[in-house]
Amino acid sequence: RSRNDQVLVALRLYEKYELVETKQLLSALKKALIAVIKKHGSIQIPGYTHMQKAMPSSIKMWLGSFVYAIDDDIQQLNATLKLIDQSPLGSAAGFGVPVFDINKKYTAKQLGFSKSMQSMYSQMSRGKFEANIINVMTQVMVTLNKLATDMIMFSMKEFGYISLPKQFCTGSSIMPQKKNPDVLELVRAKYSVVLGEEFKVKSMVSNLISGYNRDLQLTKEPLMNSIEITKQCVKIMVLIVNGTELTKENKENCKKAMTPELYATEEAYKLVKKGMSFRDAYQKIGEKYK
Repeated sequence: RSRNDQVLVALRLYEKYELVETKQLLSALKKALIAVIKKHGSIQIPGYTHMQKAMPSSIKMWLGSFVYAIDDDIQQLNATLKLIDQSPLGSAAGFGVPVFDINKKYTAKQLGFSKSMQSMYSQMSRGKFEANIINVMTQVMVTLNKLATDMIMFSMKEFGYISLPKQFCTGSSIMPQKKNPDVLELVRAKYSVVLGEEFKVKSMVSNLISGYNRDLQLTKEPLMNSIEITKQCVKIMVLIVNGTELTKENKENCKKAMTPELYATEEAYKLVKKGMSFRDAYQKIGEKYK
């Protein structure tokens, strides 16, 4: 008997459970986004590049892009689940158990793993699998980071496209008019925390010889921290998206924001359709909006 494979089995079972739960939470966020799209999807808003108005967009196009991002995040979670679905039980300290002929395939099946691991590789996978899991959590946090950033910007008075739920905003200690999107700002910042945990694990496992090293014990904290942060952030974003409104004033702001220059590309292509070269059409329409 060895603590090495016993601890690793417990860790793998924990990781599998947490990845499945993260998938379920992301599905709830996807459902919340789709609900907003069904209710307000036809409302037009500007699309932006370089923080400047670019071309016409809509609530459906905007939030729909995050639905697709979540689909990709779930695919990455599935791929990681498949990768770690290997039982290390029976590998002991990494060299197997002498004398006794342990049926590792049987124990793997009983524990719910799809297969057993080669003994030596079981300890080499430590840190490698954890880094892979945190990388997926980082990808989820990228999605949340962008969604939070967009929602902060679109809720600003200068834009006013959406109204955030009051219970997720705070006031100011001195300015009575303020409604600060503190929770979204914290979600946005948590991406950097999870990214830091990924680098921590990847640097921790470098320059180690094959086999078990005590350094690997220190990978547990960043792993568990990353998973917990990601799950909590997804839960919060579900609540915020569900509570976000497009009021009559918001809809009017969206309408006012649809200024003529957003249709410049369309105007240029209409001229191209009539036979003008794109170069000439581009220059002609460009002069119009200078």
